Order: sequence, then C-alpha cells, then structure tokens
Amino acid sequence: MTSETPTPAPAAPSTPPVPEVPAKPEEAPIQTQHEITLGERRLAYTVNTGMMPLKNAKGEIEARIFYIAYTLDLPQPDPLRPLTFVFNGGPGSASLWLHLGALGPYRVKMQDEGWMPAPPYQLVPNEHTWLEMTDLVFIDPVGTGYSRAEKPELTKKFWSVKGDLESVGEFIRLYLTRSKRWTSPLFLAGESYGTTRAAGLSGLLVDKGIAFNGLFLISTTMHFQTLDFDAGNDLPYALFLPTYTSTAWYHGRLPADLQARPLADVLAEVEAWAETDYMLALMKGSRLSDEARAAIVERLARYTGLEARFIEGSNLGINIFFFCKELLRDQRRTVGRLDSRFKGFEAISVREMPEFDPSMHAILPPYTSMINQYVRGTLGYETDVEYQPLSMEVNQGWEWEAGKYTDTSESLRSAFAKNPFMHIFVAMGYYDLATPHFATLYTLAHMPIDREQRDQIHTAYYEAGHMFYLDVNALAKLKADAQTFLDAALRR
Repeated sequence: MTSETPTPAPAAPSTPPVPEVPAKPEEAPIQTQHEITLGERRLAYTVNTGMMPLKNAKGEIEARIFYIAYTLDLPQPDPLRPLTFVFNGGPGSASLWLHLGALGPYRVKMQDEGWMPAPPYQLVPNEHTWLEMTDLVFIDPVGTGYSRAEKPELTKKFWSVKGDLESVGEFIRLYLTRSKRWTSPLFLAGESYGTTRAAGLSGLLVDKGIAFNGLFLISTTMHFQTLDFDAGNDLPYALFLPTYTSTAWYHGRLPADLQARPLADVLAEVEAWAETDYMLALMKGSRLSDEARAAIVERLARYTGLEARFIEGSNLGINIFFFCKELLRDQRRTVGRLDSRFKGFEAISVREMPEFDPSMHAILPPYTSMINQYVRGTLGYETDVEYQPLSMEVNQGWEWEAGKYTDTSESLRSAFAKNPFMHIFVAMGYYDLATPHFATLYTLAHMPIDREQRDQIHTAYYEAGHMFYLDVNALAKLKADAQTFLDAALRR
C-alpha cells in the first residue's frame, strides 16, 4: 500500500473588489432674485432652491429634502420678520398645491370657481401671496417632489408618522441654523395630512427648543378615528353629515324649505341634530325601535337629498364614497371628495363607488405642468428626476405606528401646555369631504387645553372644498384671515 500526496485544487479566480460609489456631495442651493408687481405694490424677493441633506449620527447622508425658500428683500434687516414652513399632506403629497395655489408669489390660473382650465396652463401673479407678511419655505417630504432617500432601503425610515416628523423636524432645525433665523417669529402652515404633521411637529420641536408662534391648519385632520368608516366606529357617520348637507344644498337636492335658507343656518340645525339624536341612534344600533328608526331615516333623507330606501339599506350610516356616487346618480354624475362642488361623468352609473375623484383630476395636470416649468424655467434648478406631486407609493407604503387611528392632537395639546403663547388658525371648507369641518370641530373640542387658551384657537369657513383657495373669492378671504391671525399671534 502506497500513499500519495494529494494534488491541491486549483485556486478559485479572485473576484475584483466592487468599487464603492462615492457619496454625492452636498449642493449649494440655487439663488435667484425676482420682482413682481401686484397692482400698485412691488415685491422684490430672493429665492433659494435646493436640497437639504439629512444625515445620520455618523454624518452619512440618508436623504435629501427639496425645498423652495422665499425671502422678501427689505431696505433694512427685520429681526421680527416672520418665517413660515409650509407643506401639504397625503401622506405622499409635495408642497406644490399651497405653493402655486395660495401662498407663493405666483399661482396656477384656474377658472374663478376652481374648475380646470383648458391647456396650455399658465402661472399668473398671485395678488394674495403671503410673502407680503411672512417669508416662506416650501418643503417636499422624502418621496415627494424631488426629495429622495439616498438608498432605496432607507425609504421606509421616512415613510411613517414618526419618521416623517423626525425628518421634517430635522429639516426645520437645519434651515434655521443655516439661514440664521433662530430668533425669527416661527409659524407652520400645513394642509390635510400636513395638519397632522404640523400638530405633531409642534409637540416634537418644542421639546427640542423650537417653539412656534402659530400654526396655520388648512383642511385639518389630526384624529383619524373621525374619518375612517370602520365597523364599530360610528363617529364618521355623524361627523360627515353636515358636509353631505352642504353638498346637497349646493347641488339643489334638499327640500325647498332648506334650499331657501342660508347654508350656515341649515348647517347649525344639522350639526345640532347630528351630535344628539343621530349619534344616539347610531349608538343604539339594533336596539332602536322601528318607529325611532323610521324617524331617523326620514331626517337623514331630508338632510342629505338621498332616497329613504338607500339610507335604510345603508343601515343609517352613509359612507362617503357611497354618497359621492349616489347623490347625482340619476344624472349619471358623481361629486368630488376633495371638493364636492365638482361633478364627474362616468360611463357606468350602476357602480357602488365613483371611478375617480373629479376634483383631484381637475387640478393634477395644471399644477404638475406648472411646477415643472417654474422650477426649471424661472428658478433655474436643473434635474431629470421626476417631480412627484402626489406619490401613491409613499401613500400606500405608509406605516401608522400608533395603529389605524393616528392622533396627533395630543402632541398639539402638549405644545399648548409647554408653549402657552402659541395660537392656531383652523381653516375649513364647507364642501370638503376629505376632512369635513364637523370632524375638525369634534377633534378641537376633545383636546383638553386650558380654558383660557381656547381663545387662541381661531376658526374660519370658506365656501369651497378641501383646497378652497382654488376659488378666487376664498383665496382672497384666506389672505385676509391669515393676516388677522398672524397679527393676533404676534400681539400686534
């Protein structure tokens, strides 16, 4: 028996190391100078357009937030010049709606009521810009606009209630630092989920030493139990009812005696009934007597313009999407969710719910076209990245850590307790079926703050929908109301 030395296996070919992709460096914002004439007023202002890097504890960039900041040019620096951070909602919406719809120096030209214009679309000087009373910083949260996480695996870090608050809060801290605005009077302006964010930020940032003089809450939602039509949750049925009434009144579907009265007068009656007899009936459920049930059905039909048999079949609770489809079904029309003044036509009228929201699709093309043209053509910011006006990827991928019924009104209450000088302005549209005004009032009424601070909550109503500033009359009223509120918040 002999032994042999085994022949060694051939060495595996070495794999060349994968070269590391160098991190993209920070980019200085693009700064441009502008002038605009509004009647007899001339505004000169500076715009900074760019990306704010968000870094982790190691100093590594994890995301970049796109922003557009407007600063009014003044003969002398004004240390008391207010600064307002602005964002929209979604979650997943960029800030173009408030930017080019209400607050910025230019706005998208819609028809006077807010209806979609024929293309090509236009930007026109905004007679009611807020730049006259405050500097403005428009923020696109991560995943919206041009804002992106540095790596795909990091996106989820920012697509949640907590991650969103922390990232936008960090943006605000960085902006105050880099622009040397720590001593400016500070405001937040948010719309829709942006009000959820603003309420959350007020509590988060006061604990970090950033206190706000005021919050502009436009089409507010802080407590999501007031909006979600779930089994066992009766709140939305009662809280949406006044807006169903407003919608039916606008479209001429109420009984003649109600149609002849001013809307505000009708709503006072409906709201009183919704929070008493109707809410009690919903709570009783099957314990409600046949006689009492019939009375509720009759009153609901009177206040909604819907047929009694439809209400009976809905078990006394009318889902928003069923309402949008049912109100004008005999005309083969639906009404909008964002703005129930809008009507849509659908090929099939027998569907249970609308095929699309006519009020959303009336604004998407004009605003998308104009923000892309404005950023590149007027502000000089060049990129081939797609601008995301409303990202459904963000919206559908959102994590609601607190459970289904997120509620940031507690954070706002905490901010009130820690910053007793803060004021809030709550703006509501009568035809808003996304964040109904009665749901907002319910949330405010259930926020346990000092009774004396109730005077620091200012409310205003507008005869339009969720984005009520699309209507030129509401836009003018919003500017006037905002100026009055800002003066109150600054004790002028």
